[in-house]
Amino acid sequence: MIAAPELQTEFHYAQDTDTRFSSDTDFDDPDGRNLIVGKGKAKKGKKGPGEKGKGAGKGPGRMNGHHQENGMENVMLFEVVRLGKSAMQSVVDDWIESYKHDRDVALLDLINFFIQCSGCKGVVTGEMFRNMQNSEIIRKMTEEFDEDSGDYPLTMAGPQWKKFKTSFCEFIGVLVRQCQYSIIYDEYMMDTVISLLTGLSDSQVRAFRHTSTLAAMKLMTALVNVALNLSINMDNTQRQYEAERNKIIGKRANDRLELLLQKRKELQENQDEIENMMNAIFKGVFVHRYRDAIAEIRAICIEEIGVWMKMYSDAFLNDSYLKYVGWTMHDKQGEVRLKCLTALQGLYYNRELNAKLELFTSRFKDRIVSMTLDKEYDVAVQAIKLLTLVLHSSDEVLTAEDCESVYHLVYSAHRPVAVAAGEFLFKKLFSHRDPEDDSMPKRRGRQSMNANLIKTTVFFFLESELHEHAAYLVDSMWDCATEILKDWECMISLLLDEPLPGEEALTDRQETALIEIMLCTIRQAAECHPPVGRGTGKRVLTAKEKKTQLDDRTRMTELFAIALPALLAKYSVDSEKVTNLLQLPQFFDLEIYTTGRLEKHLDSLLRQIREIVEKHTDTDVLEACSKTYHALCNEEFTIFNRVDIARSQLLDEQVDKFNRLLEDFLQEGEDPDEDDAYQVLSTLKRITAFHNAHDLSKWDLFTSNYKLLNTGIENGDMPEQIVIHALQCTHYVILWSLAKVSEGTSKKEDMLTLRKQMRAFCLMCQRYLTSVNTAVKEQAFTILCDLLLIFSHQIISGGREALEPLVYTSEASLQSELLNFILDHVFIDQDEDSNSTDGQQDDEAGKIEALHKRRNLLAAYCKLIIYNVVEMNTGADIFKQYMRYYNDYGDIIKETMSKTRQIDKIQCAKTLILSLQQLFNEMLSDLGPSFDRSSSSFCGIKELARRFSLTFGLDQLKTREAIAMLHKDGIEFAFKEPNPQGEGHPPLNLAFLDILSEFSSKLMRQDKRTVHMYLERFMTFQMALQREDCWLPLISYRNSLQAGGDDDTMSVVSGISSRGSSVRSKKAKPATGKRKLPEEESSSSSEVWMSREQSMQTPVMMPSPHLTSTVMREPKRLRPEESYMGVYTMTPDQQQQHAHPQTPQPQHHQTPMDYNTQVTWMLAQRQQQEEVARQQQERAMNYAKLRSNLQHAIRRGTGLMEDDEEPIVEDVMMSSEGRIEDLNEGMDFDTMDIDLPPSKNRRERSELKPDFFDPASIMDESVRSTHFLGYDAFQR
Repeated sequence: MIAAPELQTEFHYAQDTDTRFSSDTDFDDPDGRNLIVGKGKAKKGKKGPGEKGKGAGKGPGRMNGHHQENGMENVMLFEVVRLGKSAMQSVVDDWIESYKHDRDVALLDLINFFIQCSGCKGVVTGEMFRNMQNSEIIRKMTEEFDEDSGDYPLTMAGPQWKKFKTSFCEFIGVLVRQCQYSIIYDEYMMDTVISLLTGLSDSQVRAFRHTSTLAAMKLMTALVNVALNLSINMDNTQRQYEAERNKIIGKRANDRLELLLQKRKELQENQDEIENMMNAIFKGVFVHRYRDAIAEIRAICIEEIGVWMKMYSDAFLNDSYLKYVGWTMHDKQGEVRLKCLTALQGLYYNRELNAKLELFTSRFKDRIVSMTLDKEYDVAVQAIKLLTLVLHSSDEVLTAEDCESVYHLVYSAHRPVAVAAGEFLFKKLFSHRDPEDDSMPKRRGRQSMNANLIKTTVFFFLESELHEHAAYLVDSMWDCATEILKDWECMISLLLDEPLPGEEALTDRQETALIEIMLCTIRQAAECHPPVGRGTGKRVLTAKEKKTQLDDRTRMTELFAIALPALLAKYSVDSEKVTNLLQLPQFFDLEIYTTGRLEKHLDSLLRQIREIVEKHTDTDVLEACSKTYHALCNEEFTIFNRVDIARSQLLDEQVDKFNRLLEDFLQEGEDPDEDDAYQVLSTLKRITAFHNAHDLSKWDLFTSNYKLLNTGIENGDMPEQIVIHALQCTHYVILWSLAKVSEGTSKKEDMLTLRKQMRAFCLMCQRYLTSVNTAVKEQAFTILCDLLLIFSHQIISGGREALEPLVYTSEASLQSELLNFILDHVFIDQDEDSNSTDGQQDDEAGKIEALHKRRNLLAAYCKLIIYNVVEMNTGADIFKQYMRYYNDYGDIIKETMSKTRQIDKIQCAKTLILSLQQLFNEMLSDLGPSFDRSSSSFCGIKELARRFSLTFGLDQLKTREAIAMLHKDGIEFAFKEPNPQGEGHPPLNLAFLDILSEFSSKLMRQDKRTVHMYLERFMTFQMALQREDCWLPLISYRNSLQAGGDDDTMSVVSGISSRGSSVRSKKAKPATGKRKLPEEESSSSSEVWMSREQSMQTPVMMPSPHLTSTVMREPKRLRPEESYMGVYTMTPDQQQQHAHPQTPQPQHHQTPMDYNTQVTWMLAQRQQQEEVARQQQERAMNYAKLRSNLQHAIRRGTGLMEDDEEPIVEDVMMSSEGRIEDLNEGMDFDTMDIDLPPSKNRRERSELKPDFFDPASIMDESVRSTHFLGYDAFQR
């Protein structure tokens, strides 16, 4: 680390500074008892009876009642503050008493307090305090800092450190408050503390810098509070002086005038002194640390400057200080940006400060607006709240474009952002009420004050055309506009009552929007939770919220039980309005119908629903009617019988009508009448919609629907919609029968009937898979997938063994048809899907709807794979589409792979490699065997293999067997097809090894050897000698298996490679013994593989003989008996040779080698040469590391220390563009003292610079002219 800069321990403040405060600031204690009367600085700090000058106090003393030695007390100040058990007031009072007795000893204790609060274990002794400069003390403390841990009190976890920061800050504030009348003006205590904190804040040690910056900023805040009190007292003194001077000469008291003049002079001098201290802290600490590399330090600075501007706005709330907040709003850390916004909120909240914020607002308004879209949600929320305060202060600041950028956030999925935007919208649109409205008596209905506000809400909802989710708008405004949104009486009046004279009536579109908003408000009040996507789950309601919920449900039921029949009668022909209105009874308190004697209104409601069912054929309307009947048919309430009778009458009529129409329709033969077809379809729609929520088993709908479907298959001209709804209705029949059988109360005949009907219906759906109509095929496919899943072997789980006769297993032909349907109708381009979009393929909404439908189809089939309804290997055709259709179906396919791996890792791996093999075969058929491996097709397959490899995760032990099996299948596939041109040419699928190498990194080290052995079983001797490009896949795959595949003892040997050979041999043997277990395991696994392939008669490679010399191969290499045992047989001589590797073998005594052995020996020689080159490179790298470590040790010995957590130079400036500031604007901390520039008169100092928001003006000229810290330190 760079040595800490030298800072003088004595400060000589200039009387005036460049950033003076206003002239009307002065200060005294409330009673005026502690005024220091005198002239100039020499008399300003009167010392107490026990005070001594610098250098005094060498003898022992007492502090807080504890004996001290060498400036240390038995109970240190740090421990008292850390424990936080004592009142801070008494702790500070004890220290002040000690300071009055011997200020050097007390200051030494305070210095050690700051050092210990930084986590440093060093202690500043009295001798160091008297004889060393601050920079030397800091350097000494840096050397004694604990390097092993990066934690220090401000960052430590645990209950004892949670309150440390609060106690630390409180101590500093109380210290200044208790010393504000005398001690802080003695030119000694504050000089020493500010000097120490400034030096520590420049340290490269993060703990020193963080702690001292926090202390300095809190010290500054306390001084600002003192300056504010000075200003108040000086104003009072000036007012008293003016009042006394304006008296007539006879009544004027000259002595009092002189006393007031003297008092004002003393207050002015005190103010100047405080001003110098604040300027010293601001320029010595804040200006450098607000752009520190650590976000926490930057956040501290910005938080405190916001406090100063809010506390003492006359002095700090100007553009000279606001610019720092404005620049830091571009900080790259959300924590710092958040502090900027919260600081500004405190300023904009006070309307009296708006005039001083005009220039800042005009300059940084666009940045604040853009922060509403911040990636950190907390920052976005606070940005919206800040804009709400800006809007509250002035309506003219934000333009229409600025407001619109916030408006659309009411539809945000993040609820805090949406709620903040809703409050902004409410302030902008709804907070402008005429004063006359408050004085007028309250009216009800459309004449109430909320009528116009409700209309405004409707207009806003319609203007935001990109969003059609009224529930999100209502939820965003629920907290701030509850009174308006719950005024259902006014909404009903706007819909039913005639408009007043001169009032414009709502249009049809506006009425539709109002009904939708009204439904959303009722749902929000009844359910008390946000809409889907905005909440983490249902939270527990408080007692107050539960009471509000019950009251709202009672009130809405009383209102709409009467109004709903009238609303349905008025809008009975409008499908969209009726659909929303019919959902209201789901939120009623049905007991109100009985207790409130509203039965006649219930009968009226049932009549209206019956008329709507008979009048409409729209599916949404019919399903809404079905749900309404289901909500009203609750056996817990007394209205059940009344509703059940009405429902039975309605269904009886519809079923009878359907059977009658169907009989006539089927008798017409091949040329049915269109009117009859329409009647059959409309009736079938009504029955299907009701069958979804109601059990219609007693009407035996299966027979009629099956007859209808069978006729459609035979004739082939059945209308599309009739077939779709007949399939859906029959599906409901099967599910209701299953529910009845599952209850256990049915007869055995019912189960046999269900089994027969289910199998017949599955065959019918399978036949419809070959239909020419796409919509019919999609419906048949969806229903068939659901039935196969429901009636699979899963049906008997959970103690339902009685349902075993219902288990239905799909045949291979059915599985093939389902897979072909997916390949033909899901994995297609968007433009090809013209049928399923009903001619709307050019419309963006139609494309999205078509994609959603295809995703549902794919998900239905993938569920069959996951639950083992179809064979897992059929997923290969799905997995191979992962890359091509990643944007459309990537999440579904990835989840399917994950689930299948959880079920069976090995089978999943086989499926993945099968998908790659299928793609490889398709590529060969398209490009031929002599394809280019740089082609897009081959690179795509390789990239897919890489993606597959990533899905196996990092835990190699869990996926060990699966990865090994994957390599086995891949190797077999690569050598499966020999080349027709002869053995000299590579097999046709050899390039597949290049794809397979993507999985090599997932093999464990010992498994790589096993796979390599298995690979050599398929290799001939000639293959090992080939080096042409066509053989590169084999070479690269072998290299991938050999990389990192050496024995594990390599790491042990390399660690002691610099020692003698005798030591190396002694150390290596135990390590080898420890590593035998994995090798034995891999050997056993290889024997299993070999036993499976005994029938294969492929040529094998001869083992490469290893040289016995240890000169060129010091690390122990893989022993042949470990690598090739069970594959190659070795002669006794060879075994003896390998058993005694250290025995020298003369070259002329070796037995002659045949041709194959010679070539193998040559290959071994080449490998040894490569190994020698690799070892030389490793030696060079080790030598470089040794030199680096040596230099590091030398630097450490000379007192320098490197911080592993931070760069050497940490003074990073965050510019307005979020980038690091130019190095030319760095500062020389080594030469900095806090002597301020020459004084100027107050008028000059109060003037603004030309542009305070120019980043170039971030520092004054004296600071900008200095040089960079890091370079200067290295020069020293």
